Amino acid sequence: MWLDTHCHLDAAEFDADRDAVVARARAAGVGLQVLPAVEVGNFDAVRELAHQHRLAYALGIHPLYTGRAADDDLERLHDELDRRRDDPRLVAVGEIGIDQFVPGLDLERQRRFYLAQLALARDFGLPVLLHVRRSADLLLHGLRRVETPGGIAHAFNGSDAQAAQFVALGLRLGFGGAMSFERALQIRRLATTLPEHVPVLETDAPDIPPHWLYRSAAERAAGAASTRNEPAELPRIALELAALRGWTPEHTAAQTTANAIAALPRLAPLVAAHGR
Repeated sequence: MWLDTHCHLDAAEFDADRDAVVARARAAGVGLQVLPAVEVGNFDAVRELAHQHRLAYALGIHPLYTGRAADDDLERLHDELDRRRDDPRLVAVGEIGIDQFVPGLDLERQRRFYLAQLALARDFGLPVLLHVRRSADLLLHGLRRVETPGGIAHAFNGSDAQAAQFVALGLRLGFGGAMSFERALQIRRLATTLPEHVPVLETDAPDIPPHWLYRSAAERAAGAASTRNEPAELPRIALELAALRGWTPEHTAAQTTANAIAALPRLAPLVAAHGR
């Protein structure tokens, strides 16, 4: 079984055929997806989808949404985590973090939301799903200030030293479609050299398409339609990791699923249920 640790199934790109997207994923062997929230307004959507399709979900406020979040949204997140604390499909606090790539974001506001959500993860005993974009050192600083029960650094693209620090703090690192591009030298090297207990698989669907779905700006300008990513692509993405590491597909599936469960322990009974 393959496990997609990061998929935005609630995104508008899936509105027309969401059930078919889940069916294609299952047919491809993707037994579970983790659906991270991005703001208070989609907490219900990810939870309901997780229960409808027997998946998993996380609750959090994404750094790109902190500008439009209300100050009391952190309290609303606390209340929702408390309300759902016994929900077996709630597996993490996320997607949270800091983004220094998108211009115009208030860094101090992002930092405040990030630290507050780390504290919530600590208080509720939940791991975190981290958004890391030109922000690894800031996130590491927060993790040292607020000890959390591990988690996943999603779509990791940092240095070897930063990777080692995340791992030392108990986090796994997410690898997805970006790994399939030959020019992604650092990502591919990390995927090859990290200890085998570190990598987990993800799609970030509908985003971060692998190279076989990617359309350049020039291609789009020439009329080529953008192609969304979806969780059914995960096994083919996984073969990129297998090729880089010299693993068999079977070992890749078993190892990355074990890594995901180690990062998000509440996945264990959900994975076991899919095996029955």
